[in-house]
Amino acid sequence: MNKDSKIFVAGHRGLVGSAILKNLKTKGYTNFVLRTHMELDLTDQQAVHDFFAVEKPEYVFLSAAHVGGIMANSRYRADFIYENLMIQNNVIHASYLNKVKKLLFLGSTCIYPGNAPQPMPEDCLLASPLEYTNEPYAIAKIAGIKMCESYNLQYGTNYIAVMPTNLYGPNDNFNLETSHVLPAMIRKIHLGKCLSEGNWDAVRKDLDGRPVENVSGDASESEILELLAKYGIYPGKVELWGTGEPLREFLWSEEMADASVYVMEKVDFADVCPATGDIRNTHINIGTGKELTIREVASLIREKVGFTGNIVFDSSKPDGTMRKLTDVTKLHALGWHHTIEVDEGVERLYNWYLQHL
Repeated sequence: MNKDSKIFVAGHRGLVGSAILKNLKTKGYTNFVLRTHMELDLTDQQAVHDFFAVEKPEYVFLSAAHVGGIMANSRYRADFIYENLMIQNNVIHASYLNKVKKLLFLGSTCIYPGNAPQPMPEDCLLASPLEYTNEPYAIAKIAGIKMCESYNLQYGTNYIAVMPTNLYGPNDNFNLETSHVLPAMIRKIHLGKCLSEGNWDAVRKDLDGRPVENVSGDASESEILELLAKYGIYPGKVELWGTGEPLREFLWSEEMADASVYVMEKVDFADVCPATGDIRNTHINIGTGKELTIREVASLIREKVGFTGNIVFDSSKPDGTMRKLTDVTKLHALGWHHTIEVDEGVERLYNWYLQHL
């Protein structure tokens, strides 16, 4: 990419997209075409094709997606498969029709089988059944990988798919109904601390900034206590889903952005094709290659937040996949390594959360 190349960051307000845009600006790129969801609905095929025909971006970062944690994945299965398939089908095909020079498609390591070998290499894709709870989302993302591969093989395009591990960072989703595990735990433990200290001003400020089920800080104390109890948040106690035993790998979103820009600048489809045999599994895992139990992460957050109450795990709720550590051998061979560890990242994210209440 040249510094003045026209770049479309799809999903530029989201966790990854905002970090990619920031990274590109820091590296001196200046020519961006950006649209909010209100300005361009990526599930609308005609709108997407009209946008590409007019704007003619040279490079595309496809970070827009319908995402969420285990609760959202279980409850809104149709939304997850439909919206993700529509977004990626429209953007990838429009990129081909309008001669985009290079596209980066972002997926997730939940594409791998529920019983995948650990750590998970790229070539274990489709080796056995998926984890049931996130199957619709995973199938959509697998389709995106195969779409990139297939367009490259048939049309000679240069589309690269990257599969990040669990991400967290600035602009994360802290919605208690739909967020991923780490930001959800940060908010729940923060609210538990506020309740424990009787700091109702802080509780109301939190709910005013991010209402839960349309309940804001204007509600009565009894209404707020009843609502938060539904999500396992009490004075002196926070309940979390599952046993706490599943292992998870976490990557700071700004590092994911740096890896994405690195791949766009330095890696081509030819670089990830096998030397012999069928061309498949050309996607790249993006992660740290390190893992912690959910219980360990909760304890780390408890320490950073300063919560002195109890953390209780509700084993009647699902754990999801017990372990999904990425094999980052391919990524390291291509020349990129992470630098921010989870303890530093949790502190950064909690400080960001407090600053954006």
